[in-house]
Amino acid sequence: MILQALCKYYERKPDLPRLGFEKKHIPFVIEINSSGEFVQIVEERTIDGKKKIARGFVVPQGVKKASNIAANLLWGNAEYVLGISHDGVSDKVKQRHDAFHKKLDTIDAQTDIGLMAVKTFLKAPNWERLRSDPLWSEIHDKNPDVTFRLQGDLELVCQRPAIRASLVDAGVKEITCMISGEPDSIADANGKPEGLHWAIKGVWGAQTSGANIVSYNKDAFNSFAKIKGANAPIGKHAAFAYTTALNHLLSKESAQRIQVGDSSTVFWSELHTKFEDDFIDFFDEPPKDDPARQTRAVETLLKAPQIGAYAGEGEKTRFYVLGLAPNAARISVRFWQVGTISEMSERILEYFCSIEIERPSYEKAKYVSLNGLLSATANETKRDLKKANQVYYRGKYFDVKPNLVGEFMHAILAGLPYPQILLQAAVRRTRAEQEVSYPSASLIKAYINRSSGKEELKVSLDENNINPAYRLGRLFAVLERVQERANPNINTTIRDRYYGAASATPVTVFSTLLKMKNHHIVKLNKGEAINQEKLIGAIMNDGLDGSLGFPPSLNLPDQGRFAIGYYHQRQAFFTKSSDSTSKGE
Repeated sequence: MILQALCKYYERKPDLPRLGFEKKHIPFVIEINSSGEFVQIVEERTIDGKKKIARGFVVPQGVKKASNIAANLLWGNAEYVLGISHDGVSDKVKQRHDAFHKKLDTIDAQTDIGLMAVKTFLKAPNWERLRSDPLWSEIHDKNPDVTFRLQGDLELVCQRPAIRASLVDAGVKEITCMISGEPDSIADANGKPEGLHWAIKGVWGAQTSGANIVSYNKDAFNSFAKIKGANAPIGKHAAFAYTTALNHLLSKESAQRIQVGDSSTVFWSELHTKFEDDFIDFFDEPPKDDPARQTRAVETLLKAPQIGAYAGEGEKTRFYVLGLAPNAARISVRFWQVGTISEMSERILEYFCSIEIERPSYEKAKYVSLNGLLSATANETKRDLKKANQVYYRGKYFDVKPNLVGEFMHAILAGLPYPQILLQAAVRRTRAEQEVSYPSASLIKAYINRSSGKEELKVSLDENNINPAYRLGRLFAVLERVQERANPNINTTIRDRYYGAASATPVTVFSTLLKMKNHHIVKLNKGEAINQEKLIGAIMNDGLDGSLGFPPSLNLPDQGRFAIGYYHQRQAFFTKSSDSTSKGE
């Protein structure tokens, strides 16, 4: 199903390379004339901030190689193409250059003027002129990819019609492809009939040279004496289509990929749709210069029926989301979700409704991003490029559990209860940090409401919520507020000393906290003291303190309810203070 969907995506993208070609970023082009004489080295890079980005060219498909010597056709690094190395010309460099030279004799386009010019140039390069070119030192020292172009041509030599025609597949159609159902020759990314597929690049944490989704590398995996990929007979056309499509979706320039934890996530629809364009804004971190981008995207989703944002897209058009994670030399599928745009949009709306909670005044974004929510489940850490499970949120890095991202994303898109580990991790962090942050509150509220199947916890303070854990959280917030008002310059409050115990074993601390409150409240003016006592009385009504006593312990969901009660009450205090200030009181 995954490979079929990728093949269909490839078919609807006419700008993607056809069989036998790939898109490769090549920084330098050696320009020669029709006689094979060197003209100049052309730099094909643009400046992006402080980086130089090489231009992407459609070139003949590269050969898959590890430590073996195998040359690409008419392009490659300087060692292969020119036989040079900053370490000197070794035997291995000479072998690579010879392989590049011999590769030119394997194609059926020997009379093409461009190919003949390249072969003439390679027989006797004008080293003096090459070395005098201002770009030569960088090619010599850094061994970048290079290719050729005839003087006066717009296309590369490898893009000339005769070269392209020589690469048209004419293999024997000895199998029925299990993806297309059509007769085809078996995939041969390494030039051998072993069913080896082209490498997938761009999965964060996987090998930079690429990895595979479909592969057989042990004899124990083979059946009926079939070799490697012949055990899953996928035709050359289908293998090329799905790998090319996936590499396009995973590329740095792609607007259809997001990195969530260790999952490199790509998405697409059967046909090009507005929903496909907007999907990234639902989950990706909004840019610093436009923090409300996610909010606008969600509002578009909310108003879609009225404004016709996705009119004609929803009922039948299928939408795909694929999460990939590194697994040594292979790629594992972390999650795979399929549904119509109507189904997907409805589930995404449910997700945003579940995480919505009253936010602090300094928060401009109405919703927490996916990375923001995940940051509430992990400790802050240093950046480590080797760790694919790190999430980045507001200038900080967090190590999340590897499988958590996939389970969470799958639950969002499938409309399932969120994984319990989310609540466990978020509650642990609030207790460890003695604080309920905006992302933590959003995540805990979402988990509890999704688990209970109802709106148990509101967006803002709910004075009618009689759940004991929720009321205890509110009570703790009021007691902290009394302490703060009585001691305006206080550096640490009861939250810093007692939050963990109050949220887990209330009976051990609340009697003490109420006695401490009596010492603080006498410092307030009479009107404020009366109001705080009334609020405490209203929260503790119905036996929370006396007839039933404080609970000896709270289970994990109730610790979450305690956190939300505390967060809601604190936000209510700040909201009232802001309202009073705005009215000049």
